[in-house]
Amino acid sequence: MWLIDQLAEQHIRAAQEKGELSNLPGEGAPLELDDDSHVPAELRSGYRLLKNAGFLPPELEMRREALEISDLLRNLDPEDHRYREQSKRLLVLELQLRQAGMSTAFLQGFYGEAIRERLLKEE
Repeated sequence: MWLIDQLAEQHIRAAQEKGELSNLPGEGAPLELDDDSHVPAELRSGYRLLKNAGFLPPELEMRREALEISDLLRNLDPEDHRYREQSKRLLVLELQLRQAGMSTAFLQGFYGEAIRERLLKEE
């Protein structure tokens, strides 16, 4: 065990003995761990740091925006000038996602609905 690990363990034990770690929010509840197995090991801490700070990787941000525009288009009248503008924006986003190597199948059908709900829930 490294020296820094030993020091950390000593501080944790001392805090436990003083009761400083008792009655904290979530105590006794199971941990909710994110599945980051698709992220390379050397990038996981950076992605987790960005996620906890409320930032998404650019591809996921584009994906979220595409889902929002798709929802908006469902509620707009096709004759509305905003419909044409948003349709063009959605087309650009789809092209950018494909260039980044991502599928745009999430914008169609049941699969799209499930992803849309999950991404909007994470906001």
